[in-house]
Amino acid sequence: MSPENDPSRPVLIRPAPRSTFWQRARNNFLTGIVIFAPISITIYLVWLFLNFVDSWVLRYVPKAYNPAEYLPISIPGIGVVFFFFFVAALGGLTKGFFGRQLFRFGESIVDRMPVVRSIYTTLKQIVETIFAREGQDSFEQVCLIEYPRRGIWAVAFVTTETAGEIAEKNAAAGNMVSVFLPTTPNPTSGFLLFVPKDDIILLEMSVEEAAKQVISAGLVTPPWPPLTRAQKEALQREKDRREAMEG
Repeated sequence: MSPENDPSRPVLIRPAPRSTFWQRARNNFLTGIVIFAPISITIYLVWLFLNFVDSWVLRYVPKAYNPAEYLPISIPGIGVVFFFFFVAALGGLTKGFFGRQLFRFGESIVDRMPVVRSIYTTLKQIVETIFAREGQDSFEQVCLIEYPRRGIWAVAFVTTETAGEIAEKNAAAGNMVSVFLPTTPNPTSGFLLFVPKDDIILLEMSVEEAAKQVISAGLVTPPWPPLTRAQKEALQREKDRREAMEG
C-alpha cells in the first residue's frame, strides 16, 4: 500500500485562504444591500403615500386650521390626521336621525344616475362585505387548489363560503368556497374561483407568508414546520454571532 493510500496516515487540512480586501468589501456591500433595500423602499413607499394624502386633503383644509401655514417646516402626515377625523366625524353623523335621512337622500339622487349608480352600488357592496366580516375567517386562510388543470397546484386565499345563486344552482358539487387566486409577481390581480370545499387543501402558513412566496415566484419559502418564537430568537442570535465573527 502506498503512503498516499494509508488510512492511518494523518490528513493535513489546509487552512482556508484569507479573503482579500475586495472580497470582504463585496461581501459587506451585499450584506448592506440586504439590510438597506427593504428599509429604504419601505420608507420611500410610506413617504409617497403620506405626500399623496397630504396633497389631496390639505387643499380642502381652511388656512386657519392648516398647521402648514404656521410651522416653518412641512410635516408629512398632517393630511392623514385630518382625513381620519373627517371620516370619523362622517361616521358619527350618519348614526343620528338627521344624518341617516341626509344619507338616504343622497343615495336616492345617486340611484337616478345610470352609470354612477352601478359604480357606487358595486363599491358599497364590496366595502360592506369586507367590514361586515371583520374578525371572521374571511381572507385569513391559505389553501392549495388544482389549477389550471388536475395535477398542477396553485396557492390561493379563501375569501368566504359560496352563497346565493352560484351555490344553489351548483348544489350537486356540495359545499363550495370562494377563493382568490393571485398572480405572480403582482398578488393584487388574479382570478375569483368557486371550488368545492373537498377539493381544497388548507395550509397553516399565514396570508403574509403566502403573499411573500407568490411575490418572489417561489424563491421565498415559509419554514416548515413553523418556527416557534424561541427558535426564531435562537436563529437570530446564531446569525448575529456569525456576523460578529466574520466582521
